[in-house]
Amino acid sequence: MKHLQVFFLTVFSGISMMSAQDACYWQQHVDYTMTVDMDVKTYQYTGTQKLVYTNNSPDELGRVFYHLYYNAFQPGSEMDIRLQNIKDPDNRMMDGGQSRISTLSESEMGYLHALSLTQDGQPVKFKEEGTILVVDLAKPIPSGGKTTLEMTFKGQVPLQIRRSGRNSAEGVALSMSQWYPKMSEYDFEGWHPNPYIAREFHGVWGNFDVKITLDKEYTVGGTGYLQNPDEIGHGYETPGTKVKTKGKTLTWHFLAPNVHDFMWAADPDYIHDTLDMENGPTLHFFYKNNPEFVENWKKLQPKTAEAMTFFSKNIGKYPYEQYSVVQGGDGGMEYAMSTLITGNREFGSLVGVMVHEMAHSWFQHILATNESEHAWMDEGFTSFISSLCMNQIMEQNKQNPFEGSYRGYYALVNSGLEMPQTTHSDRYTTNFAYGISAYSKGSIFLSQLGYIIGQDKLMETIQKYYEDFKFKHPTPNDIKRTAEKVSGMELNWYLTDWTMTTNTIDYGIKSVEANGDKTKVALERIGEMPMPLDILVVGKDGTQETYYIPLRMMFGQKDNPYPNLERTVLDNWAWAYPTYEFDINMPLEEVQAIMIDPSQLMADVDGENNVYQANP
Repeated sequence: MKHLQVFFLTVFSGISMMSAQDACYWQQHVDYTMTVDMDVKTYQYTGTQKLVYTNNSPDELGRVFYHLYYNAFQPGSEMDIRLQNIKDPDNRMMDGGQSRISTLSESEMGYLHALSLTQDGQPVKFKEEGTILVVDLAKPIPSGGKTTLEMTFKGQVPLQIRRSGRNSAEGVALSMSQWYPKMSEYDFEGWHPNPYIAREFHGVWGNFDVKITLDKEYTVGGTGYLQNPDEIGHGYETPGTKVKTKGKTLTWHFLAPNVHDFMWAADPDYIHDTLDMENGPTLHFFYKNNPEFVENWKKLQPKTAEAMTFFSKNIGKYPYEQYSVVQGGDGGMEYAMSTLITGNREFGSLVGVMVHEMAHSWFQHILATNESEHAWMDEGFTSFISSLCMNQIMEQNKQNPFEGSYRGYYALVNSGLEMPQTTHSDRYTTNFAYGISAYSKGSIFLSQLGYIIGQDKLMETIQKYYEDFKFKHPTPNDIKRTAEKVSGMELNWYLTDWTMTTNTIDYGIKSVEANGDKTKVALERIGEMPMPLDILVVGKDGTQETYYIPLRMMFGQKDNPYPNLERTVLDNWAWAYPTYEFDINMPLEEVQAIMIDPSQLMADVDGENNVYQANP
């Protein structure tokens, strides 16, 4: 049945009260102007921040919150304590069964502290609560109003433990993510001052003007467009320019328009390569001069261009003029216009992590959902589209590029540890459950949605979703409604069961009996989650035909996914009925096999009862 395998592209899901397309939709705006001075010997830095905050909400705001992420990397922090108590801690953060954070000395730990803060020139009261700065404003910000918050701050870069840090295992000096006082998001649900305990972020859209001063031997790469390349050099200068620098430091000036985060990394031994794409952005690569892996980084560059082309074609055009792949961090993590990835990898692994993190440029850094509440929309959608991308650019030729996601999901179901996808990212009882729920089950949401509405409608949905919600904060309901508008089906049942419950799909062939010159087939719904059904019938003479049973609550049906096969559309199946019967236009003695869902894209937890076979 090789020719019956289904291939496709992207769509999404949702759950929320307010849509990013509602007439009442609004989102806040921030403009950051920052200067930072980094001491590369002590890994301490000082900075100033001027933040212009625009309150587009209908509410008057009497206080604001900032994130101070580096305070998580201190013994006794919430991140440290959670690491010590979760059943399956992240191995990257452990050493000999002990939390690496718990053993940090004063010079090794991280911190980020506000030293002073004013609002429109007036001092304000502020208090640190772990990784959150609580600020009582001198005067409320009215609806539609603006205010200017000016801060001085100091920080210390922690040893590389999670995402950010200094002196990584691969020798990268500075991976500067989550490094600055970052305004918390305020939306229709209110403030989101989530403490930094484990994972996932939510940021305010805005513009960044950042100046970084540090030792002139260090090369800097990351978010934003460098404004003074011919003063800096380090591979940014105009070809043929002779760069002359004075003193021991350089000040790098970056602008990043319309983003919701800013990352930079620096190392004295970075190789800096660029690749100008035709009809695309300029790609920058920053990596260590490790002879064992340099060739992989050279080979990575055309693959990065292929991935950029793939995503721009199948989701929507990448809107920035630059993208940077930077060696650093502790694995792979996406940021605005850039990513941090570990670089001492086999070539296939290096391409894989680049592809996944680049896909996040769309699913988080252009379509900026609240990751803390809906991680499956970011990680799952990214996993889905990156699986398709890898299948093409690495010529994997997999019949089902998502097999790994289905295996992961079935393992989660069988473990008994599954929690609904509406669970806050920090509240999962195990990292195992979080990972599979966000990545694998999130990916299946899309592949299975293609099974429900059809692959062509899936493509239309993802592209319309991108056009309608880029540079916004889409919610789960937005992707569901987009799919409904494109397909003409009602899909609330799918969103509800798949993301808000742990209901499983399990349909079976209950009986196959002779019925004169026809064959009567009885099906049963064993699981609680409803689905429409594609059924393949194979005759002993090799003939094939399909039967389609729409789900009543969809109030619609998809086009024939197998146009080369005759399809019979049967009466719809209402969920409350546990069984369903229909006749096949073939005598029982001529039937060789009957199979529910030949595409294997429906996540049926028990495939053993999906097949009837005569004379096995």
